[in-house]
Amino acid sequence: MRGSLAPPIRPADGGALLRRPVERGDVARLAGKLADLVVDALMREVRLTPKPGLVDLRNTGSHRDMDVSTFVASAAAIRPGLAGFVVLGAEIALAPAEAVLELARPAGMACERAMLAATGGVNTHKGSIFAFGLLLCAAGRLWALGLPLDADAVCAEVARITDGIVARELRRPGEPRTAGERLFQRHGLTGARGEAESGFATVRSGALPVLERALAAGRDDESALAAAFLHLLEHNADTNLAARGGLAGLTWARAEAGRLARAGGIDAPDYRDRMRALDDAFIARNLSPGGSADLLAVAWTLHRLPHILHFGPATRAC
Repeated sequence: MRGSLAPPIRPADGGALLRRPVERGDVARLAGKLADLVVDALMREVRLTPKPGLVDLRNTGSHRDMDVSTFVASAAAIRPGLAGFVVLGAEIALAPAEAVLELARPAGMACERAMLAATGGVNTHKGSIFAFGLLLCAAGRLWALGLPLDADAVCAEVARITDGIVARELRRPGEPRTAGERLFQRHGLTGARGEAESGFATVRSGALPVLERALAAGRDDESALAAAFLHLLEHNADTNLAARGGLAGLTWARAEAGRLARAGGIDAPDYRDRMRALDDAFIARNLSPGGSADLLAVAWTLHRLPHILHFGPATRAC
């Protein structure tokens, strides 16, 4: 077969071949479309203004080492790696779900190196690389098996891939070795790992419906994203906020977002003024809801996923 992928995978027990190679041109086209979708989502997130404590077109939030141009350079640098996650997923479509995380880890590390090289060592998209590495790898697996590429299916596959990750990586005995372990042991916050293991439940059950309701009501893309972001700010247990401000900082931020939501949210006539004031308050407290920013990009990606041209592999799984 012209341009086929890696050799078919045999099951661990040495049984019959379970998959024929798929056409490299087909998976490359899919990978390109999905990588472009993710980069678009990342750009929409960083340009959404105002966002309390985050880099946007108004200011650099609670950050002194990055601005919008840093995010633009970073997104361009990681695009090949994002596409590579899709191809990898197709190549390992029949590997057990529990093996995928380790198989994808080198690709994730390479993507992070590309980010750091483009930004001069600044961490702009590490959380996004984790989230989208999983989502895109899951999408590649489903595509290679001829299964639907809708939000629920892709997120369910991510949940299978990451099953047990919180217990393995956060619930370890002894003194915590990372910020994530400390936040989990002290406050029970599971962060990006917990969100992935849940199949992005915070997005699917909250931010995504909020986004799509706003769009259905005739709001423009930016307003709908603002509504979804405000929802995330109130409901997401953002470990970035907890790492900077402790549990008190996280609680304060969520309460302020809830107060703004109850005052009418994006429909309040003074919404933008309130968000600018909240931005200033976040900056004064050195708070940055980076986890919610990552999930906003995930929400946009899942919203747009059904609109991406679907085409199956040249050779389906047996």
